[in-house]
Amino acid sequence: MIPQEIAQTIIDPKAYADGVRVDDAFARLRKDMPFAQAHPEGFDPFWVVTKHADILAVERQNELFHNGDRATTLTPIEVDRKVREMMGGSPHLVRSLVQMDNPDHFAYRKLTQSWFMPQNLKKLEARIREIAKGFIDRMADMGGNCDFARDVAFLYPLHVIMEVLGVPESDEPRMLKLTQELFGSADPDLNRNRAEIADADAALAQIGATVGEFIEYFNAMTEDRRACPRDDLASVIANGQIGDQPLGHLEAMSYYIIAATAGHDTTSNTTAGGLWALAENPGEFAKLKSDASLIPSYLEESIRWVTPVKHFMRSAAADTEMHGQKIAKGDWMMLSYPSGNRDEDVFEDPFAFRVDRSPNKHVAFGYGAHVCLGQHLGRMEMRILWEELLPRLEALELAGAPKRMEANFVCGPKSVPISYRMH
Repeated sequence: MIPQEIAQTIIDPKAYADGVRVDDAFARLRKDMPFAQAHPEGFDPFWVVTKHADILAVERQNELFHNGDRATTLTPIEVDRKVREMMGGSPHLVRSLVQMDNPDHFAYRKLTQSWFMPQNLKKLEARIREIAKGFIDRMADMGGNCDFARDVAFLYPLHVIMEVLGVPESDEPRMLKLTQELFGSADPDLNRNRAEIADADAALAQIGATVGEFIEYFNAMTEDRRACPRDDLASVIANGQIGDQPLGHLEAMSYYIIAATAGHDTTSNTTAGGLWALAENPGEFAKLKSDASLIPSYLEESIRWVTPVKHFMRSAAADTEMHGQKIAKGDWMMLSYPSGNRDEDVFEDPFAFRVDRSPNKHVAFGYGAHVCLGQHLGRMEMRILWEELLPRLEALELAGAPKRMEANFVCGPKSVPISYRMH
């Protein structure tokens, strides 16, 4: 059993905001208890999967380790009970690809998969480059000081995915606010009430209100796209069919919500965190400046470094054994992606940021059937931004202490103040 103090650290949103505390906790687990059970207060016990190889092994076996049977993110007992009451026994407030197992997962994924394949994304490249240049011009006009997270990194991927989805530009601030409320529900700077969360009722009320606002928005969009379909992702979801049936209402709404949140937030976090790392490592910045062919490896290192999605939960569909431990049917497991991405057996000097790291087999996008659907779009957005920004960025340093959000599920920088020189 994992020592209580470590178990509390790896679930604590403030430990992820701090960064060092959670890294130390996972480093201890990888070394001494790579596959062990945590019993933090207020939560059902769960196995903590900290090693890269074990994360891949779980993600590879979709029939044995399910997404849908229990909550897919770490959820307190009390919140889980209330969600099941609200949702007629289901542990899920939304039912997106993340909460599905086969055959549903395969059928729903197929619906939009072609939209996100590299050959299809090529036709977006020129438009994305135009959007990127607009943000870089804006950065150049800011007089050498900005908050890179708030002024560029949050807004650029948001604009791209909203255009793909078909959300008008005037609604982008609302979509950003709702995304931050959803993923930052534990962060008093970002959550719906802008306050510390008091208890399970308060937590659920806030998240429920945010999900409700998303649903209201996308209900109207569905009606519009059924009446007048366009060449956008919203029309695919609104008019999509599984077998010969339209998508269920909860599934359709969940599809929109995951596209409208995960579709930009993870890319934003990686972009902001990647620049933060360059500002802290002037030697790496110089290396990247002098060799544009390193942009792809810098990108992968940024993704590994930030690992915006901190965990997903799985549950065992049958009794099994792993890492010499007996796992019972129904046991809950936490796949810790930041731990896998600092695994000393896989990454040389894992706590160093290296723009030329190769190979870089990070697990930040997941693996196997549930690998991130939008990974190619995210990589393309980041590649284009850096291709346009790096040649113009002559000097870069932090202009204050960056801050991460308080969150144990999706977490990245919320502020990266920089001073810089551009031409």
